Amino acid sequence: MVAATSPWHFVPHPEVWFLVVSVVGCYVYAITRIGPKVVPAGQPIVTRAQLRWFVAATLTLWIASDWPLHDLGEKYLYSAHMLQHMMLSYFMPPMMLMAMPEWLLRLLMGNGRTYSVVKWFTKPVVAAVLFNVTIMISHIPGIVNRSAEGGPLHYSVHLLLVTTSLLMWMCVCGPIPEFRISPLGKMLYLFVQSIVPTVPAGWLTFAEGVVYTHYETAPMRVWGMSVQDDQQLAGVIMKIGGSVFLWTLCIILFFRRVARSFYTETRGAWQHVPGPGAEELSQPGLTFEQVQEAFEMSPPKPPPART
Repeated sequence: MVAATSPWHFVPHPEVWFLVVSVVGCYVYAITRIGPKVVPAGQPIVTRAQLRWFVAATLTLWIASDWPLHDLGEKYLYSAHMLQHMMLSYFMPPMMLMAMPEWLLRLLMGNGRTYSVVKWFTKPVVAAVLFNVTIMISHIPGIVNRSAEGGPLHYSVHLLLVTTSLLMWMCVCGPIPEFRISPLGKMLYLFVQSIVPTVPAGWLTFAEGVVYTHYETAPMRVWGMSVQDDQQLAGVIMKIGGSVFLWTLCIILFFRRVARSFYTETRGAWQHVPGPGAEELSQPGLTFEQVQEAFEMSPPKPPPART
């Protein structure tokens, strides 16, 4: 029998199941009941890509918030706690935004004060400051030690992370076109976002003593990992999630922009600068019947004169 102090002892989290079921229920209700009433005829209520993103985002939310990752991060390993934060701030929010149809978010915001407030908070500078301040606060030892003990503070930190992350990602991949910035702006924006996480990541990686005392008094050492090794692994996870992940997105945006520009220029050259013989090549091909008819209409060639 597995000991009660083991992280592999299953502990149900009804609040997480309620959250996931509520998110799925609201999304299904919106696209099946509300969408047909507000979306003009002939336009898709939701695309297949948006459905796939919603499934991925919901699974990410569930895995990050439920057993065993939640229990590992709350009681045993700070690296598991860090992985939770990466999933809830860097991975799940952009997927959820890409899963949301534009009409749904506009319906939630309206055209009045709520729309203006959201638009102001999603400005790149404002959203970046809010998100990075939240990231730094969530790594303060006192906050971590208290939130890891559970209770309202634990869920409040996660809620703040998700909220500020949604605001931060809105100008990158949000469904509202006027909230998004240019491709070049996205690359610069994500690169700047990748700088701040390197500070706590480097601090955790090279720290000699115990930074978070809560994990020093864990009921058991999972996989025989020491507190220092756990802290270093947490720093690596934050480096990969906060920097490498964002740098990868920058590279993808760069090559997509280059490919799109090359395609546009090449297409324009073929369309507007035809080469020799392009006019003849653009004519439709002749059929066999047309060639035979042309031969029949042509007079026969006279025989050569005898000398």
